[in-house]
Amino acid sequence: MSNIAIIDYGMGNLYSVAKAVEYVAGSKDTIIVTSNADEIAASDKVIFPGQGAAKDCMSALQQYDLQSTIIDAANQKPFLGICMGMQVLMQMSEENNGVDCLGVYKGSVKYFGNHLTIGSGDNSYKVPHMGWNCIEQQQSHPLWKDISESSYFYFVHSYFVAAENESLIAGTTNYGPTFASVIAQDNVFAMQCHPEKSSQVGLQLLKNFIHWDGSNTVN
Repeated sequence: MSNIAIIDYGMGNLYSVAKAVEYVAGSKDTIIVTSNADEIAASDKVIFPGQGAAKDCMSALQQYDLQSTIIDAANQKPFLGICMGMQVLMQMSEENNGVDCLGVYKGSVKYFGNHLTIGSGDNSYKVPHMGWNCIEQQQSHPLWKDISESSYFYFVHSYFVAAENESLIAGTTNYGPTFASVIAQDNVFAMQCHPEKSSQVGLQLLKNFIHWDGSNTVN
């Protein structure tokens, strides 16, 4: 039985995340969508979703006074970051001429357009990176349980995480450059893709998160 808080800061794909988590949760699990710091702190596990711009995300977190709450959760309990909820765990983003982020991990968030040949040819790419793409698992982890090593997940993003510590990288994806599509350390697992939009493989990952105790021990 778990009390799972999905952080609501006025941005993101909360409805689809909540519905997907409710679908795979057990009858005794409690799912709350909340912007209340006390409820988040009291929860057993936290999901931090999001989409949009880093500047807007950080402004909203400041407005709701959630920065320290999220940092504390990332240091203390099973924590799943999704899309923007992964990016703002880094120190800064190139978006909006530079945005200071939460700084849970060393590294930055970079714009695809500065690293791609953009156009309509066979060797070019479009921004945003949108659609299904493969995540190559780079380390064993409980959240990969029953998920094949080269599974496809759904992405929508224009920026990607560049982590300074390569040991953080739990999954990579190629879209021009090969980038860190998943980072994991201790009780944190964060993904650039949207598991709630990734069919059965995404539901399996969310199910694994619900049953995760926050350790990296693979049974």
